[in-house]
Amino acid sequence: MKILLAPAETKNSGGNQAVYGKNNFCFPQLFEKRDAIVQMYEAHVKHLDPKALSAWFGLKNDKEVQKYAHTLLDKPGMKAIQRYNGVAFDALEYDNLTTKAQAYIDKNVVLFSNLFGPILACDIIPDYKYKQGAKLPNISVERYYCENFTDALDNFLGEEVLDLRAGFYEKFYKVKHANVLTFKFIKEGKVVSHWAKHYRGRVLNAVAKHNIQNFSEFMQMQIEGLQLLEIQEKKNNKLLILNIVD
Repeated sequence: MKILLAPAETKNSGGNQAVYGKNNFCFPQLFEKRDAIVQMYEAHVKHLDPKALSAWFGLKNDKEVQKYAHTLLDKPGMKAIQRYNGVAFDALEYDNLTTKAQAYIDKNVVLFSNLFGPILACDIIPDYKYKQGAKLPNISVERYYCENFTDALDNFLGEEVLDLRAGFYEKFYKVKHANVLTFKFIKEGKVVSHWAKHYRGRVLNAVAKHNIQNFSEFMQMQIEGLQLLEIQEKKNNKLLILNIVD
């Protein structure tokens, strides 16, 4: 069983691992495809004036804009699962997990970077800024990654996929062949939107701690603070509706 996870807008800075390069990423046979987008990004960022760059990054702080205006090719790397620090990643608490649980995440979680495309949790990436939905000239990055990485992902993911992504990231990859579990979180009868990220992180934390290998094991697991209300099935997709009880 593999797990799909969205990235976060916010990231931890710094790092002490290798700078950007082929050996940092899964699917090394497709590195040239990945690198083509990175080079377009570098050229685009270099071309924009500070005001336009601020708008493209979605940043108002001049120091932050300048920080990300510099090339990312020589920035130190960090494991992708530790680079991101948004709501889901705070709930995951990766650094507080056991070595075994961390290794489970490193091996089984695929993230969908707006810049680097599909990456494993253990892939090494620099600190970068690419606002969700931002456009590079003359190309749809989401469609590009979907067209070039779908076959590799199909082969890697196998028969069972836990999809913890937000809907936007289906543009990068749509699961067509594997069986999929997706999630909807309900609190007091209403669907949770923003804080769904937190509960996706909680789900991943529990899955890693219990070393879950397949759907059968997942369905037998109890996740603190969540209660299964309903299962809706459509083709190869099971939607689990979970009630938040904490």
